[in-house]
Amino acid sequence: MTTGIHEDSQSLNQRAQSILKANDKGEYTVPTHGLYPYQWNWDSVLAAWGFASFNVDRAWQELDSLFGGQWENGMVPHIIFHQPDESYFPGPAVWGADRSPATTGITQPPIAATFARKIYDEDRELGLSRAQALYTPLLRWHRWFMTYRVEENAIVITHPWESGRDNAVDWDLPARQVDVSQVGEYTRRDTAHVNSDMRPKKADYDRYIALVNLGRNTGWDEEKIREISPFRVADPGMTFILLRACRDLLWLSEELNHGESADKDEIEGWISTLEAGAQRLWNPAISAYDSLDIRTGNYAGSLSNASYLCWYAGIRSSTMLEHLNRVYQQLPYPVPSLDPGHPEFDPLRYWRGPVWPFFNALIGIGLEDIGHADEALHLKDATRKLITEEGFFEYCHPQSAQGAGGDNFTWTAAIWLSWIDRGMN
Repeated sequence: MTTGIHEDSQSLNQRAQSILKANDKGEYTVPTHGLYPYQWNWDSVLAAWGFASFNVDRAWQELDSLFGGQWENGMVPHIIFHQPDESYFPGPAVWGADRSPATTGITQPPIAATFARKIYDEDRELGLSRAQALYTPLLRWHRWFMTYRVEENAIVITHPWESGRDNAVDWDLPARQVDVSQVGEYTRRDTAHVNSDMRPKKADYDRYIALVNLGRNTGWDEEKIREISPFRVADPGMTFILLRACRDLLWLSEELNHGESADKDEIEGWISTLEAGAQRLWNPAISAYDSLDIRTGNYAGSLSNASYLCWYAGIRSSTMLEHLNRVYQQLPYPVPSLDPGHPEFDPLRYWRGPVWPFFNALIGIGLEDIGHADEALHLKDATRKLITEEGFFEYCHPQSAQGAGGDNFTWTAAIWLSWIDRGMN
C-alpha cells in the first residue's frame, strides 16, 4: 500500500505505533502476519527499540521474551516457535532442536546489547533492574560467539540465514559445495505470501534445507558442524555487529556496576580480536570489507550493505565513505543490499539489491556516531522519503521506491519511531 507523499510525520508515527501493536502477540512481536508468524531474533530487538519510543516496559518485555529462548550454551536462536503455525516452512519438526519453546538451531546478528543500551537510556530508573537482569544472558551469548564462531579473528556463519542476509551474493560460492542430493521434496510457504521474484530461488532453498538437515543430524553440536560442514564463512555483518555489541556490553557492565566491570578484561579481549578480524575481512581487490570463505580462503568479491557497518563497529574508513557517496549519487534510495555495479545486482530480489530501511538505520547510527554527519543526514532523509512515499514495507526498490516483501513490517515501523521520526524533532 502506498501512503502518498503528503502523509505527515504525525500520521506516520501513529501508523507505525499501530503496526507494532498489531504485530504484538503479548510478550513477543512477529515481523509481519503470514510471511513471518514467529519471533525472529533481530526483528524482536528492533521491535523493542520501537516500543521504547512510547512504552519502555513493553520494550524490556520483548527482550526478556527473546532471551527466554536462550540455550544452555549461551546461543540465542534465530527463531522461537511459540505456537504452531502451518504457514511457515521449515517449522520446528524440520529443525529438531528439542527445545521448549521450540527454536531453530542457529542464531542471528547480535544487535541486542546495542539496543538494550539505547532502551536503558530511555528511562534509566526503570531500566536499571531490567538491564541488570539481561546483562548476564547478553554476556553468555557473546561468549558463545567467541567460543564457537571465531575464525581468522572474525565471526563465521554456518548457515546463510544466520547472517540475516539470506540470499546475499556473499554465500553463492560456498553454498555450491553443499550436497543437496538428500533434500527431497518440500513445499515452501514464503512464495504463497510474496511474489517469487522477490524471494530466494529454489536452488538457494535446497541448500538452506540441506544445511538445516546437516545441523539437525549433529544434534546442533557446534564442534561437529565446524568439522564437517562445507559452509563456514566469515561475515562482515556478523563481525561488525558483534564488535559494536561488545563495546556496548562493556559500557553496560561499567554503567550497571558504578564504573567497575568484573568482565572488563574478557570483553576488551573480544573487542581486540574482532578489530583484527575486521581488518582480515578487507578485500584489496574491491577495496572494501567482504565475506571470506574459511574453507577456501577466497573472498566473495561483494560490496554489500553489510560492508558499510564498519562505522557502526567504530572503525573509520575513508575508502568506504567514497563507496557510499558514489552510491548516493547513483541511487535515489540508498543503501542497496548489493552494489549496483555488481553483475548480480537485482533491485527486487531480497538481499541482492533492494534497500532495507532497518539496515539503513544501522548504517546511519554508525555514520552519526563516528562523525559523518552529512552522510548520516542524507541517509536518514532518503529513508524517510522512502517510507513516506511507499509505506512500511520489509524492503524496497532502490531506484523506484517500490515496496516489496512483507507490508506493515515491524522493524520498518520501529526505525521510523526511534530513528527517523526522533531525528526530525
